[in-house]
Amino acid sequence: MRLWRVRIGCLPLTLLVLAIILLAAIIALRSPPLPEARPLAEEASALAPEQLRTVASFAGITDPAMRSVALFQEAGRVIQHPRCMNCHPRSDSPTQTDTMRPHMPAVTRGPDDGGDPLLRCTTCHNSANFAASGVPGNPKWQLAPIEQAWQGRTLGQICRQLLDPARSHMTRAELLHHVTHDELVAWAWHPGGDRTPAPGTQAAFGALIDAWLETGAACPA
Repeated sequence: MRLWRVRIGCLPLTLLVLAIILLAAIIALRSPPLPEARPLAEEASALAPEQLRTVASFAGITDPAMRSVALFQEAGRVIQHPRCMNCHPRSDSPTQTDTMRPHMPAVTRGPDDGGDPLLRCTTCHNSANFAASGVPGNPKWQLAPIEQAWQGRTLGQICRQLLDPARSHMTRAELLHHVTHDELVAWAWHPGGDRTPAPGTQAAFGALIDAWLETGAACPA
């Protein structure tokens, strides 16, 4: 009777030991999972979010209208960056910092977008960034005209605004020259202090706008 109980008790134990050994072997021999394959452009964007995609990276979009929209959406990462949006307010007062808080001290655009006659923009903003005080500067420092307000608007609305000469006050050729060569636009990539620059470079931004215009200047919805 005693020997029968021993044989019955050893069998489950033996099976359990064999199962543990088999499970350990499976875990040890299992290959590590391979990284998920992603397109090169997506990979580059993930590694360098401060950069802009090149015009060439959109060549795979065969539909011209869809490629045009995609190009503008990439350029929109600059257009909707705080370095640009702060001076395209929907009110008469600018915003500041990456959080786009109200400008301190309180100021207004004045009759020529260069500040109130009693408190001009150039009272504090000189021709260059002033590192000692942290005040940014540029020879052209002023607000964009109210017709060019971007804050509170979608990228599609901004796109159509840029193409409307009555609101942008520019032809398409002038728009391209503005984004590519204007020195106040260039400040967005050299803001000084601890301000976050706009993504990419002015040249890369200009190339995207140029390609967008060349592909029909289609706008996002």
